[in-house]
Amino acid sequence: MRLKKWEDLPEFMRVDEVKPYYLILEKKKFSLVFKRVFDIIMSVILIVLFSPIMLLISLLIKFDSKGPIIYKQVRITQYGRRFKVYKFRTMVNDADKIGAYVTTQNDSRITRVGKRIRDSRLDEFPQLFNVLKGDMSFVGTRPEAVKYFEHYTDEMKATLLIPAGITSMASIMFKDEATILSNEADVDKTYIEKVLPQKMEYNLRSIEEFSLWKDLKTAVMTLGVVV
Repeated sequence: MRLKKWEDLPEFMRVDEVKPYYLILEKKKFSLVFKRVFDIIMSVILIVLFSPIMLLISLLIKFDSKGPIIYKQVRITQYGRRFKVYKFRTMVNDADKIGAYVTTQNDSRITRVGKRIRDSRLDEFPQLFNVLKGDMSFVGTRPEAVKYFEHYTDEMKATLLIPAGITSMASIMFKDEATILSNEADVDKTYIEKVLPQKMEYNLRSIEEFSLWKDLKTAVMTLGVVV
């Protein structure tokens, strides 16, 4: 994982609010390289290890409802680059066209099989391929949809100095996000104005305190939450 020179960053990121976070990561270039090496090795191991489970989930999804097995959505990762995040489809086909991009508790768009695999976060297994490709890392700010990225403050843009992640402290602290949003009349508005800023506080703090040890700790904590 290479940290670009300041002058090579996208113009929208070369702002005063991002600079302090950049200087922190600049001192940890070796750790960032090792983080990428770890991502490659572990993603390959886990893809091989969990391939039977992923095959079974694929079959269950196919028999449960119409639509593709893998759900792809354009998200934002390092340096503002757009990519397609992979997930097992847990909702009816074209769900994002009939509702918000974030989900709420008891969302009517969620399928029977989808509810099961969402609760255990098995729907995120395909993101191992995103990690292998370099679009994501195991630990990092969860990739936001373009419509939410457009509401980032200048300081929030600092989270784009490193690739998006499968998990983060924000993900752990907001594991009940769907419940929080379930009673809101305007889910998108609430997410943008209330939830996103709170999550970003954790994400920015993670950059300030970045270390491989903290990444490992976050991954272990995530596993504990899932179990």
